Amino acid sequence: MRATDIQHVGNELAIRWEDGSESFIPLERLRRCCPCAGCQGEVDILGQLHKAPDKPLAPTAFELKRFVAVGGYAIQPFWADGHNSGIFSFEYLRGVAAT
Repeated sequence: MRATDIQHVGNELAIRWEDGSESFIPLERLRRCCPCAGCQGEVDILGQLHKAPDKPLAPTAFELKRFVAVGGYAIQPFWADGHNSGIFSFEYLRGVAAT
């Protein structure tokens, strides 16, 4: 499923999908669902997940400064606390929106 329009509106990310449906994802949920290895951990060759201990996020962690398109399949958000390593595929965003 492709996104045809993505807008930062207030405290949400608004997405219009190619089927005409829309999703509104609260920024806090978007940040907490960041798929990067720093946030979700990494699996080693033996299948074991290695993840840093959870740390509290400052309020700036939920302030979206901007986002950029990654190819035709994803976006990369840039947060006010400097975090920007998450690549959110449209498929992943659709799942985050459904939770």
